[in-house]
Amino acid sequence: MAIKPTKILVAMSGGVDSSVAAAMLVEQGHDVVGCFMRLGTPGEDLEADRSDAGEQLRIAHRGCCSIGDAADARRVAARLGIPFYVCNFKREFGRIIDYFVGDYNDGRTPNPCIRCNDWLKFGRLHEYAQQIDATHLASGHYARVEHGPSGSRLLRGIDHDKDQSYVLFGAPADRISQMLLPIGGLTKAEVREKARQFGLMTAEKPESQEICFVPDDDYAGLIERRSPGSIVQGEILDEEGKIIGEHPGHQHFTVGQRRGIGIATGIPLYVLSKDPSSNSITIGKSDRLDVASCTCGEINWLESEPRREDALECEVQFRAHATPVRARVHMEGRRLHVVFLEPQKAVAPGQALVCYEGDVVLGGGWIESVSVDEPPCSEKTPDAIINNEAI
Repeated sequence: MAIKPTKILVAMSGGVDSSVAAAMLVEQGHDVVGCFMRLGTPGEDLEADRSDAGEQLRIAHRGCCSIGDAADARRVAARLGIPFYVCNFKREFGRIIDYFVGDYNDGRTPNPCIRCNDWLKFGRLHEYAQQIDATHLASGHYARVEHGPSGSRLLRGIDHDKDQSYVLFGAPADRISQMLLPIGGLTKAEVREKARQFGLMTAEKPESQEICFVPDDDYAGLIERRSPGSIVQGEILDEEGKIIGEHPGHQHFTVGQRRGIGIATGIPLYVLSKDPSSNSITIGKSDRLDVASCTCGEINWLESEPRREDALECEVQFRAHATPVRARVHMEGRRLHVVFLEPQKAVAPGQALVCYEGDVVLGGGWIESVSVDEPPCSEKTPDAIINNEAI
């Protein structure tokens, strides 16, 4: 169902995707307002201490929130003839960095891009859209929103290789009804071609793949700067709990990691688990990474919730760029229980798990615990699904 011409706030990051999203909406006759989220640049806050200023300096030279990106977004807005504003979310962005650091220190695997969408883009920026009487908030994500008389649904983007619906699952249902994703029906190549047709200077701009606030992918360096003294040397254990080496800090590792462990053997070894309380990591063979089930919290469900008595078979995705796999899921209170039809490797607490039925996003949550000892759910009854023990 087409949206009638109305006032729309577009989150403009200075990249080709959001630039084309804004241009398409202008072409459709909407009253478009561009907005850039300022997440931190040097010299903005004279009261910032040296560590914060240093962190903002690093942020300013990376992906989606740099000074150059802000300038590109402003130029695109001028080309399109639309108003352009900047929202200073530097303080709120600090909450996302603190979440990232806290999860690593607690032994989890965080996803700050999802938190940024939930807390900022479709959180604070959505509130700003309401303040300027915009009826919708648009972005350049590769996903789709299907607006119909019975409600709005979030769907995968047509280009599954670029699909970003995974990072949008946390948006509340009422905000999805006010969300527009203009490029979700296009491929990346088609988006760049449209940018050329619109005469946008971002048409050939490369995209950033990194986390914008982690310089050179040095997670441990960021963690040490934000929480001094949190990274200390610890023990590497084998599957029987025997000490077989030392590591520079558990924050240097993620579940499923193979390279950089520092243990030389004749067979490949992987990080099986991390214990932040003892600052140890356990390593072992690949087959010990197999996970049969998991339990998720912080649930955001967008369709009818599957209860215990009618567990739903669907596709689930537990990493941003992972291939969806089949599983049976059901809700128990505010927990989502997931049993994979085939064991999956490196399912780690802290990751988001999103459920799909075809291209439709059903909902999802954040993995709290995993279990290795459940047989495939085709051999289980619903009563036996919920009693999982964490690794």
